[in-house]
Amino acid sequence: MPAINSNENRILAIDFGEKRIGLAVTDPLNIFAYPLATLPNDNIFLIELETIINTYNVTKIILGDPKKESGLNSPLSTLINEFKTKIENKFKIVIELVDERYSSEIARQRIVEKVSSKKKRRNKSLLDMNSASILLEDYLAKQKYN
Repeated sequence: MPAINSNENRILAIDFGEKRIGLAVTDPLNIFAYPLATLPNDNIFLIELETIINTYNVTKIILGDPKKESGLNSPLSTLINEFKTKIENKFKIVIELVDERYSSEIARQRIVEKVSSKKKRRNKSLLDMNSASILLEDYLAKQKYN
C-alpha cells in the first residue's frame, strides 16, 4: 500500500462477516468513502488491519452492526461486540457501532448498475467492501447534518 501523508486523519468502515471483512476508507478530508479491500476473517486479520490503520492514519473506525427489522440485535451482534472489544484493546482507537441493516442490499444494487460482467457481480469480496463503503457514506452524511 502507498504511504499516506501522516497529517491526513481518516475514518475506516468495517463490514464484519464470519468469513470475510469488508473495508472502506474516507478521503483525507473525510468527505468521501471509497471501497478499500475485503480480507479473510482469519488469524492474520489483525495484522493486516494494523497495516491499514497505520498506512491510512485511521483515527476512528465505524463498525457495522446489522439490526433486525425491529431494531433489536441480530444473531451476529454478539460476535460484532466481541470483535469491537478486541480491536479497541489492541489498537486503542475509537470504534462506533452503526446500524447497517440495508447496506448489503444497496451495495448489491450498485454493483448490478455499475459492473457489467455477471461473473464479477458474483464476487462476494466486491459486495463486502462496497457494503463497508455504503456504511461509511451513510455515516459521513449523518455527521454532515449533525
